Amino acid sequence: MLCVAANLFAIDRNRPSVDTNSMTNKSETPDDESKDEIEIRPGMEPLTPQELERFLAGARARGRTLTSEEQYTIFGPPQAKQAPTLQHTEVRAGEAAHLDSAQIERLQANFFPELGNATALPDQSLVQGIIFDFDNTLATLVRPLDTLMEEGARAAEAYMRSTGMDDLPADFWPNIVEARRSAQEKSEEEAEEHIADDAMSFLIQFFGYPTSRMDPAVLQRAVDIFYAPEMTAWRLQPGALETLKTLHAAGYKLAVIANYNLDRAFQRTVDYLGIRPYLDVCISSAAVEYRKPDEKIFNPVLERWGLLPYEVVVVGDDLQHDIKGGIELGALTVQCSISTSAQVLFDNQQVAGQIVPDAVIDHWAQLSAIIHEWAHA
Repeated sequence: MLCVAANLFAIDRNRPSVDTNSMTNKSETPDDESKDEIEIRPGMEPLTPQELERFLAGARARGRTLTSEEQYTIFGPPQAKQAPTLQHTEVRAGEAAHLDSAQIERLQANFFPELGNATALPDQSLVQGIIFDFDNTLATLVRPLDTLMEEGARAAEAYMRSTGMDDLPADFWPNIVEARRSAQEKSEEEAEEHIADDAMSFLIQFFGYPTSRMDPAVLQRAVDIFYAPEMTAWRLQPGALETLKTLHAAGYKLAVIANYNLDRAFQRTVDYLGIRPYLDVCISSAAVEYRKPDEKIFNPVLERWGLLPYEVVVVGDDLQHDIKGGIELGALTVQCSISTSAQVLFDNQQVAGQIVPDAVIDHWAQLSAIIHEWAHA
């Protein structure tokens, strides 16, 4: 490369040299011009250091910068920049830092000044919230459901006739009961709640009652009358209220989620039983149109609490709805086997080996101890 550079800028030493430092003005002699415009020819004799210095001085005097080709030829190619050498330090994944008490105190002083030097770090509970089922978990009916539905359906039919709906068939009340059962079966099949108001409206239309003569307020009132005997027949399970009070006093967030097709009846029942002061959220499937075990019915509670599923415990009697829903959500689960309906008992037996809760209780006093153990494991 050095030979090429020298050849490119070789000059004919037989030509008279010109001292560029002797120039006193901008006018150039023919010799100056000829030297600055040396033709680059291969094989020419290399410039001596003195000639190279005079050439560069002449270029500076003329205010001319060297072209990139001239710079490359004279000085050679620029040195390539070396990539920095990266230093790799091996760190074991998941390796815990072992701090003594003095180091912890310094961390508190530097990063947690509000804690003070003598204040221990707060104890973080692993369980933050508990979601309860309602029917046959927190509460149970003291009268047979069939009896309550018949009583309510007869009263609802009498009320509708009193408002001028005389075109209804005779003995219409059994159809009201059957419409509720059909809606519940359809809700199970489709995993989507069919609410009681819609079931009553569809029933009336099915029997040919003119839609134009339907009063929405009358239909809603008839549905409320149908559910009224049931609302006042619920009683809390023995020990349930005491458990709610204990968990609430301990700082846990509490909620109730129920598969129930009339939200206003469900909310009134919660008030009637006097448990709302201990609950942050009460949700029925009629309000959100999702049913357990669909995890979407749990999401409003988690969002309100700002918790993740593993920080929550789901408590219920039904393996297919409550426990399966909690497992699919990613929560801890407790099966409440204190009492349940004959249908749920049969269904539980069918899936007993497939859906397994994290714990089972047969008395409400057991729940607080389990929650405390999980919270501080």
